[in-house]
Parts: sequence; structure tokens; C-alpha cells
Amino acid sequence: MSVLLEVCVDSIAGAISAAENGANRIELCSSLAAGGLTPSAGLIHYASKLDIPVYAMIRPQDGHFNFNEFEMDIMKRDIDFCRENGLEGVVIGVTHENGELHLNKLRSLVDHASGLGITLHRAFDVTPDPLEALELAIELGINRILTSGQQESVIDGLALIEALILKKNSNIIIMPGAGITAENVSQILSIHGITEVHAACQSVSKPKYTSNAPSMAANAAFSRLITDPLKVKRLVDNIASYQ
Repeated sequence: MSVLLEVCVDSIAGAISAAENGANRIELCSSLAAGGLTPSAGLIHYASKLDIPVYAMIRPQDGHFNFNEFEMDIMKRDIDFCRENGLEGVVIGVTHENGELHLNKLRSLVDHASGLGITLHRAFDVTPDPLEALELAIELGINRILTSGQQESVIDGLALIEALILKKNSNIIIMPGAGITAENVSQILSIHGITEVHAACQSVSKPKYTSNAPSMAANAAFSRLITDPLKVKRLVDNIASYQ
């Protein structure tokens, strides 16, 4: 069985680069450094022109997943915009203050996104009982769960990922993500039942200013993370060689 690679990006250049170098699907965000927020209308418009499926992150605020009614309405309007612009899916998640998935609010978003593919994002990774959260996601008809196994790096969360795969039925996909690289993807794929993986494939880019303000240009604040086409290609190749 072939393994699908989803690459998360926060720019149109990153989206194009990932698609051109073999990614099978894009998770489109803004502010990946903040864990991923809803992309802009313009970015959604241009990413919808790609030849591979695009799922948009629907998250209006960083730092938590406990969204109020105003934020719920914002997310629903953003979902509408994604549908109107032809995206294939959305990436959502809502919790209570204690980290438990918020059944009613999550169901409201799932219902609103009817007809689109749905990924439950890493709000899952703050839930106190991941196996219970899995059952709730299955009940809601969510297509996949993006998870690091509730660890900072997916490599440290493989035991939980394997437990989730053993627990789930065939109607939901467990998609490992967080720290996946060409070097460690074979360790992840050694777990039976993984059909999709999620990676950022980023490298640091420093500006090449030619102005006479070298001290500003050298400032670390002007560096940024970009989608690295070589990292995407190497990851694609290593996934293919493992299968």
C-alpha cells in the first residue's frame, strides 16, 4: 500500500515547492511557527490552483484550542470560504479548558464542513484520554487524526500511535506528524497500518539584502523558515523506497 505525504506550508512558494517535489497533499496554514493558523483569503485562492489536494487549517487563535462563540463563527465563515474556493478539506479542532475534545462545538464544525474532508489537528495531542478522544472522532465521522502521539516529537510518541492504530476501525486514518524527516521516516513506517504521514520539510532562510544596513540584515529576526524542496524530495524518495 502506498503512503501519502502531506506537507504543511505557510506560503504560496512553499505550497508550489511541495507540490512540484512530490507531496501528495498540502496542509495550508499561516504562522507555522505558532503551530499553524488559518491562511489568508489570497493564499487560499492561489493554493486552490494546485494540482494536488489542499486542506486549510481552520484556527483563528494560537496558544490554545478552547474557542469561544465568536471564534466558532469565524471558523465557520472560513470553512465556507474554503469550500467556495474549491479546497478539498479543512483541519479543525476544539477543546474544553481541560483539554478534552469539545463534542458539541466539534460536531458543529464537522456538520458545517459537510462535503469537505476533515482532519482533526493536534488539539488531539492535549487531550487527557487519547483513546476516548479517538472514539469521539470516529463518532463524529472525522476522516483522520494528525498526532505526534502526544509528544513533542513523533518519534517519542510511536507507542501511542501504534495503540491508536490498533484501537481504531477502518473508517479513520491516524496520520503521524511532528519532526518527520527523510532520516527517520522508515522508523515511523515500520508501524503496521500507517498510510499517511505529515511533515514540514523546512530550512532556515536568511535574507540577502544589498542595502547599507548590514547590522539589520544580520539580525536573526529577519531569518525565516521556508519549505525546502530538497527535504521534500528526499522524504518522498525515502517513503517510496520503504514501500
